[in-house]
Amino acid sequence: MSQAEAIPAATVIVMREVAGGPPELLMVERSRAMAFAGGALVFPGGRIDPGDHLLTDCHDDAAARVAAIRETIEEAGLALGLRCAPGTLATIRAALHAGEPFAQLLTEAGLALDLDALVPFARWLPYGLPHRVFDTRFYLARAPEGVAPEVDGSENVRLCWITARGALDLADRGEAMVIYPTRRNLERLALFDGFDSAMAHARRFPIEPITPFVESRGGVDWLCIPEGLGYPVTAERMDRAVRA
Repeated sequence: MSQAEAIPAATVIVMREVAGGPPELLMVERSRAMAFAGGALVFPGGRIDPGDHLLTDCHDDAAARVAAIRETIEEAGLALGLRCAPGTLATIRAALHAGEPFAQLLTEAGLALDLDALVPFARWLPYGLPHRVFDTRFYLARAPEGVAPEVDGSENVRLCWITARGALDLADRGEAMVIYPTRRNLERLALFDGFDSAMAHARRFPIEPITPFVESRGGVDWLCIPEGLGYPVTAERMDRAVRA
């Protein structure tokens, strides 16, 4: 599959500050019935729909930010880059689940998106997988205050606020499934003591498509990613790596 054939997607790392400790991240557990990453602990997100381009200047990055905002409303009931009352948000979420266009819903509610609320973090484009390939842009966003996320109960069966280290520990104990890109991003996120340090770190590195590759080391295959893109761990043994 070529890069042109990969499905454009977006995901957002929602981060909330914790007094006296590392920040917590919003993660959702995907339903095991889902074809992609079923049962995995992931960040909210999904594919970029044609309608997401209607709210932008048609730039791919802008459409991806719209998709990340829309998907976070659908999956967790959180509004990023969008100021609205809880009741309005609930109405928009229900309408999105019913298939109504996001652009139309925003117009009817008199709302506008602040796409700058999302900070580019990474872009992953894996190949060599036995299923659809997603070209996924990752973003950082501060958690909105005073709103509790709620699981959608269909694509996702539970959600949680958890530190990056906590999510890795769950996976290491066999209590959660974390796929390769999520693990690499959690290891990177574990470096930060808050949103500001994560944002500053993200802006130091180029946003280039990260395509894992296999490298033999001492007769053992390792699944690797390029150096120099901000990741503290860039290789994992193939027999231990979890791919969607």
